[in-house]
Amino acid sequence: MEKKYTDLGFAKLDKDRVRRRGNSEAVFCECKTSEQLVEIFKSFNADGQNVIGTRASKEQYEDLKKVFENIKYNEKGRTLQLIVSPVEKVGEVAICTGGTGDIPVAEEAAEVAEFYGSNVKKYYDIGVAGIHRLFDNIEEIKKANVIIAVAGMEGALGSIITGMVDVPVIAVPTSVGYGSSFKGLSALLTMLNSCAEGMTVVNIDNGFNAGYSACQINKKICGC
Repeated sequence: MEKKYTDLGFAKLDKDRVRRRGNSEAVFCECKTSEQLVEIFKSFNADGQNVIGTRASKEQYEDLKKVFENIKYNEKGRTLQLIVSPVEKVGEVAICTGGTGDIPVAEEAAEVAEFYGSNVKKYYDIGVAGIHRLFDNIEEIKKANVIIAVAGMEGALGSIITGMVDVPVIAVPTSVGYGSSFKGLSALLTMLNSCAEGMTVVNIDNGFNAGYSACQINKKICGC
């Protein structure tokens, strides 16, 4: 039987994922060496597949830049993008944060959603401590097909937004907060226990999954 993956020894690259799921495999960079990442990116590049890397360090980016001149790095979101074939972007995903401290997770979500084919609009620092900031932007936020709400501390932003809109909301708890927030557990439990119907919750700081899921929903809405 023909293998549907490329075996590099230290990694087996799921090249068939584009056919099977419509999107290329993402590379989690945090636990890999720069040398391993170079080989992985080279292999995807040789097959004409776009590559996105998450949780990448600045040092890893500098090492890959020596090999791939057109690689892009988002330092806040810690993402790498190597684009071989530009992807048409459709629809709209709105990404909201409770505070400025939540932006790194939101940037990861934004980069992923854009990479896989969604237009993104950002609404940062509109949390419940100054809820008028949310109210000032809510009519624009409502225009999106999907909303991502990123918040730490008590994590209430997702519930409030969900109670005001008629589109899917994906809530992302972050590890931002003081001691009793337990590195995001408090926000996670708040979001999981929300009584606002229509809100889905991903893992703590998991901007990647939020961005990916939002993009899938957005593209379905757009008929893609």
